Amino acid sequence: MYNPIKPTLKTEIIPFLLLIFTFALSFYFYNNFPETVPVHWNLKGEADNFGPRWVAAILMPMVILFLYIMFLVLPLLDPRKKRYKQFTKTYHVIKISLVFFMFIVYLISGFKILGYNIPIEVWMPSMVGILFMVLGNYMSKIKNNWFVGIRTPWTLSSEEVWNKTHRLAGKIFVIGGLVMISIQFISASLQMTVFFIMIATMVLVPIVYSYLIYLKNENEKHKNNQQSK
Repeated sequence: MYNPIKPTLKTEIIPFLLLIFTFALSFYFYNNFPETVPVHWNLKGEADNFGPRWVAAILMPMVILFLYIMFLVLPLLDPRKKRYKQFTKTYHVIKISLVFFMFIVYLISGFKILGYNIPIEVWMPSMVGILFMVLGNYMSKIKNNWFVGIRTPWTLSSEEVWNKTHRLAGKIFVIGGLVMISIQFISASLQMTVFFIMIATMVLVPIVYSYLIYLKNENEKHKNNQQSK
């Protein structure tokens, strides 16, 4: 099967090493975690959900492994696989960024469970913000495909709509990332509200924008067709 993004040592060494470190940590964490551990914290850094130690020690490594394999397989499954050659570097950056982000989240939460004084309410929003800023800087370089990027019926049906939507989404992601990093400096009573407003903005605005641009293009085509008759 034709693979538009062939894995090489250069492209896979970082995520592969991160996977090795993650599974090595899973053995360490499992052997040192108490039987019941926190598995989620709120924006104040307070544990608000608990579970068995195997969930905290093993689930995240499995998720990271699945994510990595998914990134290797997706280009093979995409009917528009030829487009991946046009954003190969960006694809690898996105893959490494997501694997690295999840590794850091696992590392921080694991040592927090072990009792280390880690301000998780500072680290987590900051890591999410940095991830969004990285993705935002590369968003406009993603080419039309079925799996990566802002995939709506309107972006998938029009190259122009895809490009304009991803340029806007990139800017919103960068701004959203900055907000996530800064959220720790605002009133605790407003943090949750600001967080969800920013997430909703990053999700909904590109979707609505893609529809509006598509609708505008279709109206212009209709007018041109009417004038040519």
